[in-house]
Amino acid sequence: MDKWTLKKHWERLQPRLTPYWFLLPALIMLGLTVFYPALQAFFLSFTKFEYDLTQPPVWIGLNNFQRLFRDPIFWQTFRNTFLYLVCVVPVLVSFPLALAILVNRQLRGIHWFRVAYYTPVVISMVVAGIAWKWLYADNGLLNQLLQMVKLPSVPWLTSPDLALFSVMVVTIWKGLGYYMVIYLAGLQSIPQELYEAAAIDGSDGIKKHWDITVPLMRPYLLLVAVISAISATKVFEEVYVMTRGGPNHSSETLVYYLYSKAFGELEMSYACTIGLVMFLIILGLSVMRLGLEQRSVKVQSGNLP
Repeated sequence: MDKWTLKKHWERLQPRLTPYWFLLPALIMLGLTVFYPALQAFFLSFTKFEYDLTQPPVWIGLNNFQRLFRDPIFWQTFRNTFLYLVCVVPVLVSFPLALAILVNRQLRGIHWFRVAYYTPVVISMVVAGIAWKWLYADNGLLNQLLQMVKLPSVPWLTSPDLALFSVMVVTIWKGLGYYMVIYLAGLQSIPQELYEAAAIDGSDGIKKHWDITVPLMRPYLLLVAVISAISATKVFEEVYVMTRGGPNHSSETLVYYLYSKAFGELEMSYACTIGLVMFLIILGLSVMRLGLEQRSVKVQSGNLP
């Protein structure tokens, strides 16, 4: 092949390669900061550091996974994470929709209500956790209010039965405004004529939202459900700031258990094994999200019943 032919091939190929040249710096950064550490963590989950982290790890095969399935604390944190998922996600799917409907009105000063509901989102989780920890304290505001009405104080963060649910409240409080904005964008795309036609047919008040809003908001409901599920699976800051996993691991989640093993006990290989299990869980949720989104698009286009 002569030089002229190579030049013509390169000229035809260059427009197709141009987007990849723009993507190359980002791919290099992702490779160095995400993909390579992920592959290294995957390798470490099959090894063990015999003495300290300064020595190379020793290959032990599936021993870490066998230890993981026999670890009672792992299963307790797994149950805590699953309970977190079951309790938090339904609230974060339904309550923000109600808030979005409430603020989706043409009223004077409604923008201030939207800002008020969204304010917790911009607050750092560390700051929010410290503030709520003060509220939950034995002499905090919540217990003082209970004492004012002659009720006993509640050990919000020191009771094994209440600690996890107390942390859930903070997650819900912080996420309401974020998901409300997602729903608000969907609500503003619904034509007002549909509600006017429904009112003529006798569907008014709350019933119109059940007949019109909920079916048309199905893609947004699925999106919020999967995003909030992934976020609930990865919850860490609230637990770290408010309870440190206590009392007696009752509020410890998978991410916090991974953190304590990696940086508290320096069991990096075992922590990588926990991280691999978490990766598979989040991967499953992500695949489910993509499947639900594709099905929702097909339903809207009429390809599925």
